[in-house]
Amino acid sequence: MRRVFMPTPLLILSCFGASWVLADSLAAPVNVSIRDLKGSSAVVTWDIPDGEPVIGFAITQQKKDVRMLRFIQEVNTTTRSCALWDLEADTDYIVHVQSISINGPSPLSEPLHFKTPREAETQASKSKDEVTMEEVGQNAQLRAGELIIIVVVLIMWAGVIALFCRQYDIIKDNEPNNNKDKAKNSSECSTPEHPSGGLLRSKV
Repeated sequence: MRRVFMPTPLLILSCFGASWVLADSLAAPVNVSIRDLKGSSAVVTWDIPDGEPVIGFAITQQKKDVRMLRFIQEVNTTTRSCALWDLEADTDYIVHVQSISINGPSPLSEPLHFKTPREAETQASKSKDEVTMEEVGQNAQLRAGELIIIVVVLIMWAGVIALFCRQYDIIKDNEPNNNKDKAKNSSECSTPEHPSGGLLRSKV
């Protein structure tokens, strides 16, 4: 006779309990920080402890002393950053981050407090960055011009040296021919009586 095992309520309860324990054991994100802070936007970043089965994240954004919350959630991702938008300048904010697994979310991270800069400070920082980029561009142009001048001078010197070597070779090749011509002329001007050349004049 075949027996059929029926789970008891205690066993079912214990299974649910194991699932909840697994969800509760998921560690909260660490090293939560803010970068690229501007008057109307920012980027929040965080780290996940090694070995955590994370499939997404959830972020709660809240103005200081205001109960209204903004909730951002994304799953099927391994990213460790999220952009915050539509922020108000010169305003204090509080951000919490949660990791999400297949069994549920982790506890909230430690609260991160930050304050957006004023619009004037943002514009000043932007202008400073633009000036810096202009200076970098000008320096790059100057360096490129100097390199071009150096290359042109080197090419000119190489041409002068090549021309000098060519003229030297031509002169060197012509020297044996000149010596032969001189020897030929001296032999034609010489006589048997006067091998050294010339005619004998008689005195009257």
